[in-house]
Amino acid sequence: MTTTESTQTPDTATAEAEIHRLVAAAIEHQSNVEPFLALHTGDIVLVNLAGRRVIGKAALGTAMTEGLKTRKAKVMTHSEVVDITFIDSDTAVVSCLKHITDENRDAQQGSIPAEANLTYVVKREGATWLIALAQTTPIL
Repeated sequence: MTTTESTQTPDTATAEAEIHRLVAAAIEHQSNVEPFLALHTGDIVLVNLAGRRVIGKAALGTAMTEGLKTRKAKVMTHSEVVDITFIDSDTAVVSCLKHITDENRDAQQGSIPAEANLTYVVKREGATWLIALAQTTPIL
């Protein structure tokens, strides 16, 4: 993982560790609506692997609740942080590699990409880092 800084900040190492924890929490709670929503800003913009865009925490909660009632509930992801670029001391762009596994019994290999690029924009609100934007782009 590399870190790119537009603005030097004294607490970069601490911020990096907190951002890594945020990404880990997003993975951990990917199937748990309320804890997952708590990791996002109120005006979250999220574009998923299929290109569906949701704007706002309420819309994300609805989309997630609906999705967990379908086959999507068994499509699991794991993301590894590749780079963190600080825009300022309270905003960063986080580049991740997302690994995708379809755990449905009748899953067909290749029906969804095995990897995608995931980009987060994260913001520090008070002492807490939150996801303000998430964009997943399939690697074909």
